[in-house]
Amino acid sequence: MKKLIVSLCILFMPFSTLFADGHVSTAPKDAQVYFIQPVDGQAISSPFSVRFGLKGMGVAPAGVKKQNTGHHHLLIDLEQLPDLSKPLPASDYVKHFGGGQTEVILDLPKGEHRLQLLLGDHHHVPHQPPVMSEMITIMVE
Repeated sequence: MKKLIVSLCILFMPFSTLFADGHVSTAPKDAQVYFIQPVDGQAISSPFSVRFGLKGMGVAPAGVKKQNTGHHHLLIDLEQLPDLSKPLPASDYVKHFGGGQTEVILDLPKGEHRLQLLLGDHHHVPHQPPVMSEMITIMVE
């Protein structure tokens, strides 16, 4: 048991110091992330393509620290935003595109869905100020 605890401590130690230096990535005030496709109010069949747009910043994969860049996160049907001062959690509701992807094919069940984009830095932490799209609503038929 002691070996297990020591192994876990060694494994997770780098993450515990990740933000000890007061890590904050800033974004230009005019930076914008937006949906190219689909558009707000669109009725759509699943699976469907989602294309991300970005203005005033560049896209870089997670782990690549470069000023004024980030990577996309797609928020799906979230009731409440995650803590924007911490790395975004990966889940069915928060999709990470840490490879620098700018589009995805989604397969969602029939019904109304809310989508929002949020740019994260090299550590998956939203920039300050956050670069977040307007929420759009789509209807999957």
